[in-house]
Order: sequence, then C-alpha cells, then structure tokens
Amino acid sequence: MQGSLLRFYVHENQRHAHQLLWEWLLEEANKLGIGGGSAFRAMAGFGRHQVLREEHFLELGGTLTIVVEFIVTAQQQEELMRLVRGLRIPLFYACLPATFGFINPDAANTLTRK
Repeated sequence: MQGSLLRFYVHENQRHAHQLLWEWLLEEANKLGIGGGSAFRAMAGFGRHQVLREEHFLELGGTLTIVVEFIVTAQQQEELMRLVRGLRIPLFYACLPATFGFINPDAANTLTRK
C-alpha cells in the first residue's frame, strides 16, 4: 500500500485538554482507526530556537522531544491533520511518502480496523 509516515514533534510535558499531547495523539489516532502509532523519547536535540537539550540523570523531565509517528493512508492523514488543525494545537510535523504492508500475512494481520 502507498501512504505516508506522519511524524509529530512535541515537548514531553506539552499538554492538550489536561493530557500529555503525545498520549492524546495516540488515543485520537486509535479512535480514527489508524492501525498503529508509536511515541519515542529523544535523548538529545534542538529545535527552531537553537537550544540544545540533553537528558541528564538528575534533571527534571519535560524539556526533551517526543516523536509520535504513524504509518497512514492519505485519508487517515487528512482526518488526523483536520482534527489537530481544528483544535488549533500548535505542532511541528513531517510527512514522508511510505510504502507499507505485511510480509507473510495471516488472518490476525489487518491494515485497517472494521
């Protein structure tokens, strides 16, 4: 199948409606029927403000980035983006073309839920 790798970059302590934003994104994508999503915590990085952030053992959390990504069809991408735009959530994202599917699929593997 053809689709996209849709990535959102959020601060680990960023919230929407009193919920961690990365958690909210995963839950909303699940409600939309997107087949899967993952959140990854960065070890270090910098953004548009050019401030380098690194994880330190005795440091309080909240300053690093969480990458939330989904492999989606064009329709799923549009639905999720429409939701985020409609709620006016400030997010940086990247969208890359992707080919996806299953190797040796069985009855338990499906790309979309019914």
